[in-house]
Amino acid sequence: MKLYETAIAPNPRRVRMFLAEKELLDQVEFVEIDLLKGENRTAEFAARNPMKKVPVLELDDGSHIAETMAICRYFEAAYPDTPTLLGDTPYEKALIEQWLRWIEFYFFMPTGMCFQHSTGYFKDRMKPIPEWGEECRKNIISFMEFLNSQLADRDYLCCNRFTAADINAFTTVEFARVVQIRVTELEMPHLADWYQRIKGRSSASV
Repeated sequence: MKLYETAIAPNPRRVRMFLAEKELLDQVEFVEIDLLKGENRTAEFAARNPMKKVPVLELDDGSHIAETMAICRYFEAAYPDTPTLLGDTPYEKALIEQWLRWIEFYFFMPTGMCFQHSTGYFKDRMKPIPEWGEECRKNIISFMEFLNSQLADRDYLCCNRFTAADINAFTTVEFARVVQIRVTELEMPHLADWYQRIKGRSSASV
C-alpha cells in the first residue's frame, strides 16, 4: 500500500501516529506530496482524490481511500488483531466518535482556519480574511480550556485508555504551534500534563 502525504501536515500525521500505535508502519510506503508546489492539484493526483487533499491511501489493487478518519477506520477494520484505537464495545465506539467529532469541529477546523487566514500560506489559491483568523484563534484557546477541564481527573480523553481521540487532539495541539499557540505557555496544567504524557509515546515522534 502507498500513503500519499505531506509529512509536516497535521492530517497525514494523524494517520502516521495511528499506524504507529497499531504497529502497521511497515505495511505502507509513504509518498511525499509538496503542497506548496501544488503537486496535489495535478491531474495525476486528482485521479487519486478529486478533492485534491492529503492524505490518500492507495491499496494494493489500485483503489483509493481519502480522508484521515476513513483511512484510519480502514486499518482498524482490516487489522483487528492490532491494538484497537476506535473502541471495542458499542459504548466505547460511540464515545470515541463523540470525541472525534468535538475535536474535528471545535478544535481542528478552527486551527486550520486560523492557519490559512492568519499566515497567508495559501494566499495564491484563497483570499485570507485576518479577522476570521483571529476569531478562530479565540475558539482554539476556548476549546483548549475545555480540554483542560475534562482532563482534570483522567489521563486520557475517554475510555480510560489511549484512543484515536487522543491522537487527533494531540496532533491538533501540535498544529496550533504554527499560529503561535503553545500549551506550555498557557495556564492549563491538566492539558499540559496530558500533552507531555502523549508526547512521550513513541508514536508521537513518527
